[in-house]
Amino acid sequence: MKTYPPLAAPVRARSRSLLRAAALALVAAFLAAPPVQAVEIEEWETESGTRVLYAPAPTLPMVDIRLTFDAGAARDGERSGLARLTSDALSLGTGAMDADTLAERFEAAGASFSTSSARDMGIVTLRTLTEPDWMDEAMEVFTELLAAPAFPEEGLARERRQMLQALQRERQEPGSVASRRFYQLMYADHPYANPPNGREETIPTLGREEVMAFYEEFYTAGNAVLALTGAISRSEAETLAERISSALPAGERAPALPRVPPLEAPVTERIPFPSEQAHIFMGAPALRRDDPDYYPLTVANHALGGGGFISRLFREVRTQRGLAYSVFSSVRPMAAEGPFLVNMQTGTDQIDEALEVLHNELERLHRDGVDVEELEASRANITGGFPLRLASNRGIVQNLATMAFYDLPLDYLSTYNDRIEEVSADEVQAALRRHIDPDTLVTVVVGGEG
Repeated sequence: MKTYPPLAAPVRARSRSLLRAAALALVAAFLAAPPVQAVEIEEWETESGTRVLYAPAPTLPMVDIRLTFDAGAARDGERSGLARLTSDALSLGTGAMDADTLAERFEAAGASFSTSSARDMGIVTLRTLTEPDWMDEAMEVFTELLAAPAFPEEGLARERRQMLQALQRERQEPGSVASRRFYQLMYADHPYANPPNGREETIPTLGREEVMAFYEEFYTAGNAVLALTGAISRSEAETLAERISSALPAGERAPALPRVPPLEAPVTERIPFPSEQAHIFMGAPALRRDDPDYYPLTVANHALGGGGFISRLFREVRTQRGLAYSVFSSVRPMAAEGPFLVNMQTGTDQIDEALEVLHNELERLHRDGVDVEELEASRANITGGFPLRLASNRGIVQNLATMAFYDLPLDYLSTYNDRIEEVSADEVQAALRRHIDPDTLVTVVVGGEG
């Protein structure tokens, strides 16, 4: 294993200069973003079994790499917080590189590295310049880390303390309290009930052996998908993919998550909180990411509360009644049934009226569907905004990773707008009735006296 001397000032200066140049190029590329149809996607599998999606993007002299594992909080079992701790602790380095050395080597190569964890996923990203020496150095550090993370005891203790501090901050934020309880009530015994940030009773007990075992089970070539985009050729992308995949434990894909059973009755919970504003979460498990109803439900949600100024909830809740400054709805499909969610904040003296308006609008949408004007406006808004999701390398690699992780078709990006344009009012109403029942919603209100 190589040892690395302290970074010289000229090396740091050169790194920063290259990054500044890349940033300027990024702005220029954004202003001249290609249309959706210009994203050409290629797919293959590495020798170790990692699925790869690659899209060339020659405008910028850099490569974006996104490695996604089926290793989110849904895999925590009874050890809540284990997925997050494992993800965060990757940045602690290897036996030969502590956290500071790791960060310095990435910086010296003009590269940026990050990890994150959610309910479905554990994500590792690398952005590196394409200048051969610099990219090779960044890749060497990256693969050394993937092959042998150290998870040192001292660093894990620090990460656990930070996770506990984050939970303490959450308890002071009514929105965080409401969101956490909403997911617990909505998913009950399903793995999605596990909060990504963990629980106070389990975090202090998570040890190095568990973290290492979680990494070896879930951070594997067989349980990973890899997205690549940037100024590299197909052959260069294949070389990078093999280098990354071969650094990982072999492993197998994690078993599929169980389906989420539909709610059988409404659940409402009010939690007292000393705040002027009450936070309301209302919704239910609704949609898997690979469900074809994704498109009509996207349009339905846009008309209800996902479309900003043109949405029903904005008009009825904010404009006409002045019950909230902000109100929105969303559909968040995941590997199992992800939530349909309505969220708003209102004065504590207006909670009952706000709940009544929200429920009435949901019932009306469920009963009557969308009218012609809402359908056309929603479709136009969605298709008009979609190219912005691909206006940067970061946006492209995120979409590629989503496609690979949820096994979406390769033409997903190029046909997205067409699929939205084809959605009819009848399809919207049918999808709503299949997935969202206004009479069996979870409602959580945090604020007021309870």
